[in-house]
Amino acid sequence: MGPSATARIRPGTAGLMASPLATRAEGPDVERQVAADIVRRALPVAPILLAGAAAGWGLHGVFSAGYAIVLVLANFVLSAALLAWAARTSLGLLMGVALFGYLGRLALVTVAVLAISGQSWFSPIPLCGTLLLTHLGLLIWETRYVSASLAYPGLKPRPARPAPRQKGS
Repeated sequence: MGPSATARIRPGTAGLMASPLATRAEGPDVERQVAADIVRRALPVAPILLAGAAAGWGLHGVFSAGYAIVLVLANFVLSAALLAWAARTSLGLLMGVALFGYLGRLALVTVAVLAISGQSWFSPIPLCGTLLLTHLGLLIWETRYVSASLAYPGLKPRPARPAPRQKGS
């Protein structure tokens, strides 16, 4: 009898190896940590983007840029939630969610933009510019804070603060 498709016996081992498609990722939800960090870093920058949109397109620009910022942050949070769920289920599902989740979220953003395109407050240039700048800008900015080490998955650990010196010693 040969090995099954889901488990194979390795020569020299007494146990079964689990299929990579059935294996799930253990550990902290690093996706959620990174998404929360992106949202935290976006909040101080949002007023600057809104002020730029106000200067160029008035109140319609502010509404459009604000809508774009909400879309971007919702996109990152939804991505993190989907990836965290898939990683807890199986690595095969994680790969599928990473690819098709991107396409699905891209379609959702497109639908969200098309849904408001006929509104009187809609201004396409600040909306599209904010969508592009915030997606790329936040991802590039976040690369400074994401760990590339398996020892620290997710965000890089912050350096420990030195203990305050005591007077008289």
